[in-house]
Amino acid sequence: MVPEVASGRTARPTGVGRLAPSPTGLLHLGHARTFLVAWWWSRSQGGRVLLRIEDLDGDRASPEFVDAAREDLAWLGLDWDGPPILQSTGVSRMGDVVDRLLRAGLAYPCTCSRADIRNAASAPQVGVTEVRYPGTCRDRFASLEEAERATGRSPGVRLRVPEGRVRFDDAVFGPQSVDVAQEVGDFLIARRNGAPAYQLAVVLDDADQGVTDIVRGADLLPSTARQFLIQEALGLPHPTWAHVPLVLDASGRRLAKREDALSLRELRARGADPRAIVAWAARTAGFTVPERVTAEEVLPVFDRSRLSRAPVTLDARQLAAFCC
Repeated sequence: MVPEVASGRTARPTGVGRLAPSPTGLLHLGHARTFLVAWWWSRSQGGRVLLRIEDLDGDRASPEFVDAAREDLAWLGLDWDGPPILQSTGVSRMGDVVDRLLRAGLAYPCTCSRADIRNAASAPQVGVTEVRYPGTCRDRFASLEEAERATGRSPGVRLRVPEGRVRFDDAVFGPQSVDVAQEVGDFLIARRNGAPAYQLAVVLDDADQGVTDIVRGADLLPSTARQFLIQEALGLPHPTWAHVPLVLDASGRRLAKREDALSLRELRARGADPRAIVAWAARTAGFTVPERVTAEEVLPVFDRSRLSRAPVTLDARQLAAFCC
């Protein structure tokens, strides 16, 4: 019988949430809705809120977008406790953790490129956006140095994923069960350029910063099982997870940062009323509020248990209403 990968450890309810924009583009209405829900989630219970700028994507991150994110969040009426935290300031500490996982045999060097992994797939995987890693480098190299000497490539590092389903509860979507070993395989925790991968970085930052409540977009729900496994490997507590349904355009596509017409900066420039956006976010989340309301005025009616699971479609009529 395949064992279950689960744990009874949970984070203490200290009530620390976080807003974690990535400065790779302008924030749009989908971000606004998610960040408002995250802020309400913590503030409605008297909790703290941190602002963390997830700037590890050095090729795409820009100081301009850091400033824009702060301005947009403030425009919506959101505040945070303490100064903003740049994720990139903790890179060296993350490297130490990778070394510890390697020494413990919980991770291993990998020199495979994306092309190598695609080519190793036994058959085309229709509709799959991430090809399962086949374990090519598992138990192949004793160290990072050996991997580089043997292949002439700088190695990344993958977490050794145990067999079995990962079970966790999502506060919005309910019980989840994911077979990471079968769906994803051993996944990267450090890239071949030495930078920590997203999955590891967010786990370490959340643990170091005492985050107990992670509220984010539903597109990140598949990442949660991987982050659960990293927490298990490091003996870290598991936070409360709540994934907010995405905002879709009229054609049913999720909003993207490249769509400047829906960016908060563009809406501000057009004279949009932030209270209308706040009201739209609250109503689509399942709460009854006036047509114009501030983020703080929603707090008395916010109820975590009533958050809607349905995706939200944004049409031209609603968009026009923000600017009236």
